[in-house]
Amino acid sequence: MPTVTPWSATAQEDIENSEILLERKIVDYTYQFYNTGDSLWIVVLMPENGKIAFRAAFAMNSCFEVTNLFDDEDTTVFVLDSRLGSYEVRINFPAGVLHYTTTFTAKTALMIPFWPRDIIPLTQSGSLENTSGNIHMAQFGSRSGLLFASITKPQTGSFFYFQNLTSLSEYCEVTKTESKNTVGGTWPEIGFQLPTTDELPLPPNQAFTISDAYIIVETDIFKDTTAICEHFLNNLVTIYKVLEQPRIEYHNWPDIAQKVLNDLQHNKGAWQQANGIQYLNAYLCDYDTPPESMVQLAVLAPFKEFEKWSGEKQSICDELIKGLPAFYDPKINCLNRWLPSMVDKLDNSEEQKKEMVMDSWYLHHPLMNLARLALAGDKTAKKLVLDSIEYVIKVAHHFKYKWPVFYNMETLEIIKEETAPGAGGERDVPGSYAHLMLLVFKLTKEKRYLNEAEKAARKLADLGLNILYQANNTAFAAAALLELFKITNKKLYLEISYTCLSGLFKNIQLYDCKYGYGKNYNNFFSIFPLNDAPYTAAYEELEVYAALSEYLSLAKDVDILPSLRTLIPEFIKYTVSRIAYYYPTMLPKEMLSEEVKTGEIQADLWVPLEDLYNGWEKSGQVGQEVYGSGMAFGIVSRQYIKIDEDFLLFIDYPNEYTKRGKSITIKLDGHKDMICNLKIIKLKDRKIQMKVFFDNELLDPFTKNVNIQEYKISGLGSVKVQW
Repeated sequence: MPTVTPWSATAQEDIENSEILLERKIVDYTYQFYNTGDSLWIVVLMPENGKIAFRAAFAMNSCFEVTNLFDDEDTTVFVLDSRLGSYEVRINFPAGVLHYTTTFTAKTALMIPFWPRDIIPLTQSGSLENTSGNIHMAQFGSRSGLLFASITKPQTGSFFYFQNLTSLSEYCEVTKTESKNTVGGTWPEIGFQLPTTDELPLPPNQAFTISDAYIIVETDIFKDTTAICEHFLNNLVTIYKVLEQPRIEYHNWPDIAQKVLNDLQHNKGAWQQANGIQYLNAYLCDYDTPPESMVQLAVLAPFKEFEKWSGEKQSICDELIKGLPAFYDPKINCLNRWLPSMVDKLDNSEEQKKEMVMDSWYLHHPLMNLARLALAGDKTAKKLVLDSIEYVIKVAHHFKYKWPVFYNMETLEIIKEETAPGAGGERDVPGSYAHLMLLVFKLTKEKRYLNEAEKAARKLADLGLNILYQANNTAFAAAALLELFKITNKKLYLEISYTCLSGLFKNIQLYDCKYGYGKNYNNFFSIFPLNDAPYTAAYEELEVYAALSEYLSLAKDVDILPSLRTLIPEFIKYTVSRIAYYYPTMLPKEMLSEEVKTGEIQADLWVPLEDLYNGWEKSGQVGQEVYGSGMAFGIVSRQYIKIDEDFLLFIDYPNEYTKRGKSITIKLDGHKDMICNLKIIKLKDRKIQMKVFFDNELLDPFTKNVNIQEYKISGLGSVKVQW
């Protein structure tokens, strides 16, 4: 039987013994408001008499007096007074969602060493300890402040709880606290817990938002993975549409790309030499670690996309391609992670920094990029990927499509089996393997590679909600599964792709941290590289962005979940607006770490940091990530359209376009209620004389000057630009 604290043990009895202050009926649900002395409760009555209680305000060591109550059709406001201060609780129901915002003004400076959770399940009779439920998803670290759960005893239903942590920023700033790990708990005391103070007090005579909660209640109890994921994505979109979203920033990505190109070509810290060939370092000024195949290809692949977009040869591409064959290791007949001729430089300081030790995802990742290059016509890449693929298949068969963390490439002996005890190995690697097999299938037209992709993909069905190991690989897996569905028409693959995407969107930060060092850059809608990573990472963010762009392109003729046509384009829009802040040139020097794990940081260099922290931690602790340098080139080739030498079109949504004569037609496949940004950018001296039509209706610019015209456009429809 679960145990409870004194702050919840008597909650149900207190509610039952209190008078209803107000009752509101919204669709099928009834909302009752109670003052139980030290708490203001909102009790939700379900259609089948189930009940859930949400603590909207807590009086601490005091009792509430309701000094004012305002109620109209749109908003209910409670003004509460206590010996310690005054509270205002504002309640409304946007799109049927329960939304309450609580502000508190202290009478004196207060340290707050404890705060109770704000959700408890209620029973018809009996006690709180006799309830049980399943928490499907909850906040970890700095991710979104959400909790998705089903109450199974009594069989009440489910609820999706979202705490808008942006609103907590001012409280965290003045008390030097953090909003991470604030939404969770242990059944039956769950929900949001205000960060407790141990350094600075909450100052008096100033109103602070201490809760900003959005709640969706449902009568269903979810057990099946597919149902959990679909409702999670649907509910997340419902909340997203009523959430205040931060403004979008525009960055001149073509200009950034030129700065990155110049710094990469001329900064010696980005390179090392072996056998007369130049190789990129993984981290700036890290000369002690031998070159890695993944690093070369992680930069080469987006560079080649940029080369095609610009129509200009990039010498750096030729340099990188020239070095690739040396990574092929005849001892295993496969591309190796480390340059075989320099493995004697490995210092054994980490598990993977040993000869012939492979981190499972690293085997597939360089080969995926090689396959993409091969499909674009590169003969060196084609030979390397086809010479390596039999070894990759042998490894997959040996591990029965369930890869460990580390293994020996020659003996296939497992060196590290699990990421943590009981957690399994690198769970999403079957998805990246399937993605690789589909690429090789396209390259060769040999059906055995398609069969391999299916065998691996089916292994993901056994993992439930726990597919994500590394976000970029999970994103590749989602795209591969959608492609498998299109090829085979087997719905299982589409459903697993939703599970992958749920893992990704559970791993995002859907709020803007405006306190500590986090206030120096936009971090709304950022995604973390691992389930437990304490920071977001440049390279993984770029790859998730690229993979989700591909997912939406693949889905143009598929009836996917409508929620994905909101979440994916909006993620892309905010990524393009946000990730320029990985460049240390964009950040104040005081937020950069003085201590660096690998290499060094040159703050004036256009090479991204690996790690961005929000809150009070400094960024760049891991190092300056040379292998993330493809970031600008990946964005330019996806979001900019060259009209001619004089003009560029920029659009921050995923798009496909056709060019005919003196017009370009852009197809947008998002949601009609969402807004994206289109810009016509002048490069030379010609005057902008263009017309923009949306679904055949002439649009007026949002802003207009001699160098740029800007338009706000619906996320679903057809845009035509004529000149």
